[in-house]
Amino acid sequence: MTDRTDVPPGRVVVVGASMAGLRAAEQLRAAGWAGAVTVVGDEPHMPYNRPPLSKEVLAGKASFESLAFTPKASAADVEWRLGTKAVSASLADRTIDLDDGSTLSYGGLVVATGMRPRRLRCPGPRTGRHTVRTLTDAQALRAELTRPGVRVVVVGAGFIGCEVAATALGLGVAEVTVVDPLPLPMVGPLGELLARALLRRHEERGVRFALGTGVAGFEGDDRVTGVVLGDGTVLPADVVVESVGSVANVEWLDGNGVDLGDGVLTDEWLRVGGRPDVVAVGDVARFPNARYDGVPRRVEHWSIPTDTAKHAAKSLAAHLAGRELSGGEGELAPFAPLPTFWSDQHDFRLQSFGAPVLGIDDVRVLDGDPEADVLVGYHAGEQLVGVVALGGPATAAKAARYRAELLKQPALTVQGASK
Repeated sequence: MTDRTDVPPGRVVVVGASMAGLRAAEQLRAAGWAGAVTVVGDEPHMPYNRPPLSKEVLAGKASFESLAFTPKASAADVEWRLGTKAVSASLADRTIDLDDGSTLSYGGLVVATGMRPRRLRCPGPRTGRHTVRTLTDAQALRAELTRPGVRVVVVGAGFIGCEVAATALGLGVAEVTVVDPLPLPMVGPLGELLARALLRRHEERGVRFALGTGVAGFEGDDRVTGVVLGDGTVLPADVVVESVGSVANVEWLDGNGVDLGDGVLTDEWLRVGGRPDVVAVGDVARFPNARYDGVPRRVEHWSIPTDTAKHAAKSLAAHLAGRELSGGEGELAPFAPLPTFWSDQHDFRLQSFGAPVLGIDDVRVLDGDPEADVLVGYHAGEQLVGVVALGGPATAAKAARYRAELLKQPALTVQGASK
């Protein structure tokens, strides 16, 4: 039997102590909630900025102190229970069971448990294989990459994979090879035009690619010495970085009748399972975006923790104050963020505004040349739904100028744009 801790039922419990959890606590105060707030997180650290892990931290240019967020003064009284993991919940009883044997009662719950790296299930040793999600991950990988003559294989040519490959090359490793079953790096979010330009830029700087094939296994006894590809090729490897997607941390919510098929399904006010006392924030939330087609999606961009926290906090605070939201009426409009992302690789940047994936079948050059710096637009029908710049600061600035235009666009109603 677990021991129930002295937590008033009116308290808001935030499960997840990363950026999304911090922003949720801060935004609850901004929304007028003056009651108790407890944040639970399984890492021992206070919230910190994750994007630099695959770049500045790996390169040895940033310390943990420079990554840590400073909570706003309004959230100075928030209780932090770090190094503690939520293992189960009863939404009906409004309780959370923790791995230290205690149980928290709540009046309001914020789900902010985020993602964890997906791991390859291939035969072979595990030592020498890394992921990049936490500060501990990045520190362990840096120690490997700074050994002389290291040969690196990065599995996965997405955001993290491409960033790690660029950083490793900058550290002077002997060689870097990126493996991916798709024919081009980042072709899913960018489309073929920019993916080809990205491939060329990486190859010009010395990154090798093995595309159109997956990983069948790993060679080595106590630690990895090679990566066996699906076509039988063996790539020598002293260090392997697995960047093959993410898994939502939702198991602790099992058994509550909540849709956990891909993260936590919410409504347009970030409420979970039709319950006004439970909201989800950050990249674990699968929400409909009123700006587009209304199809619920998870969005793993840096801006989403803050955007979701602001909206979810208003929704939850309204419920706790007895102000219900229903039928699209009330003081809070449906959630309609403009997603943004950027990715620094080598000496260039990818900068995006909007939802390029919704216009991936109609990509047009807006400025520049794919052979050099370029700005492209993504269209659903004739409607511009996203822009992405590839190049230096001037090109990234051109993308930012489209932000106002994207914000003015009407809600997307083009048939087929929901893929």
